[in-house]
Amino acid sequence: MSFRAPVKDQLFCMKELAGIDQVATIPGFEDAGYETAQAVLEESAKFNEGVVAPLNWSGDQDHGSWDNGVVRASKGFKEAYAALAEGGWQGLGQPLEYGGQGLPKIIGAACVEQTMAANLSFSLCSILTGGAIEALLTAGSDELKTRYIPNMVSGKWTGTMNLTEPQAGSDLALVRSKAVKQDDGTYRISGQKIFITYGEHDMVENIVHLVLARTPDAPEGVKGISLFVVPKFMVNADGSLGQRNDVYCASIEEKLGIKASPTAVLVYGDDKGEVGPGAIGYLVGEENRGLEYMFIMMNAARYDVGLQGIAVSERAYQHAVAYAKDRVQSRPVDGSAKESVAIIHHPDVQRMLMTMRALIEGARAMALVGAAAYDNAHHNPNAEEAKKAQAFYEFLVPLIKGFSTENSVEVTSLGVQVHGGMGFIEETGAAQYYRDSRILPIYEGTTAIQANDLVGRKTARDGGAVAKAIAAQIADLEGQLAGRDSAAGKKLATQLKAARESFLQVVDFVLANVKSKPNAVFAGSVPYLMLTANLVSGWQMARSLIIAEDKLAAGEDADFMKAKIATARFYGDHILARVASLRDTILHGGESVTAMPLEAF
Repeated sequence: MSFRAPVKDQLFCMKELAGIDQVATIPGFEDAGYETAQAVLEESAKFNEGVVAPLNWSGDQDHGSWDNGVVRASKGFKEAYAALAEGGWQGLGQPLEYGGQGLPKIIGAACVEQTMAANLSFSLCSILTGGAIEALLTAGSDELKTRYIPNMVSGKWTGTMNLTEPQAGSDLALVRSKAVKQDDGTYRISGQKIFITYGEHDMVENIVHLVLARTPDAPEGVKGISLFVVPKFMVNADGSLGQRNDVYCASIEEKLGIKASPTAVLVYGDDKGEVGPGAIGYLVGEENRGLEYMFIMMNAARYDVGLQGIAVSERAYQHAVAYAKDRVQSRPVDGSAKESVAIIHHPDVQRMLMTMRALIEGARAMALVGAAAYDNAHHNPNAEEAKKAQAFYEFLVPLIKGFSTENSVEVTSLGVQVHGGMGFIEETGAAQYYRDSRILPIYEGTTAIQANDLVGRKTARDGGAVAKAIAAQIADLEGQLAGRDSAAGKKLATQLKAARESFLQVVDFVLANVKSKPNAVFAGSVPYLMLTANLVSGWQMARSLIIAEDKLAAGEDADFMKAKIATARFYGDHILARVASLRDTILHGGESVTAMPLEAF
């Protein structure tokens, strides 16, 4: 089926919830208000619907090849990436001084979501490139920035993130790749990296690897890791490409999903290039601060992976709705027709579709509100406002990543279920979204890693200050809802209050026990993340209800506003209702998680 970018819902979130017109008051973003966002998103939709989306199914079926170190991308990807570069999409949110368009994250995030929904495998290349750019902008020398960033911004070159090694998955303290300093100030890099997304491909002329490695005298653990730029081809002083560096692709992985995204095993220092033994690398920033710099890239990637969860869910939802409207089976249970009807008439199919829709819209609203917070944190000239926005954004990142990706597995599974037996057959396409989604709660930090971050860094470290400030804002909204002449508003106020009070109980539990009973607290860290994100998404859905009711009363876009109201009501009845059970799991279930003797497993 054809894909349609969710432009209308994105624009609603950007204008009514995330406050794009306020973002446009920030110096440098004056021309990036609602009208600009609308024009950019509509153009992005044309590109993704017409160029990128048609390659999704074909890429899953014929996903490129590896031959003696050479990786050829899936058919059509090279041409699509050239079109992406020509359209300026890679540089949408990048600085003007490096050839970017300088637009705020709130616009860039919406466009990126569209590309991800159109073709998740294809989108990964530009996402990783964006993360590499951000790391260099933050920590790279002027020379490194000038040499590498413009060609990455333009889409002429791509970038990667090289963290994982066979013995070092999420525990980067175990990284063993070596970096030996040379007389000319460069470093010779040796070692092996695995799970490197787009680590090798033929879509562009050069690939810029950002690589974690250790110098010979580095301290053990994460404090001894440094970050290096290692290009596939050396870059001459005049910007032209030179010798082939000593980094080669030993293989690409056969995966459950995102099959058209080549996941490479890269070997450094095997003397297969033209520079002698050891890949030539350039230090980013200072020695032994590599993990600090890499986290810049990782945090950008974590937000983006949250968008991936929303995007693949959107694609699965559209697919399921189209099938439900077309598939005729069984008479309606209410006797309204004597013959079989399309399955979308059946209550349980409607329940599944509404669950999908509510989870998507709640997560999208949270993500775009987060993007606006990022823009304020990084560009607002008011230091106090910027500081508050930064704390809010940092609190949201694990929620956006963890909640949206865990939901994507549920949503895409429901998409298969809507199709019934046909969903289990590959040719219907529903299974691809389910397979693609399964990596999302894993890479760029598993859900447990996000949850541990939420507990330790985002809740315990500040004594719950940000968490309780968010709860206070939600309490204010409850008052607004309760005071409206709206039965739906009053009901949602009650539901939101119950969820907020459950959240505060859990925050107090975390603060009281994180040091004295860490196992009990961290046993419930993922439920805590899911509870918190559910509440924050529900908060946005409640705001949507107020806005949609008012606009409907004013006669504005009745069909869209009615759908918004219905989705918000469903969220309160069916999604926020999950909070109470999550609360009980956290408060009372920690000890049973660790009660089993390890030898009994």
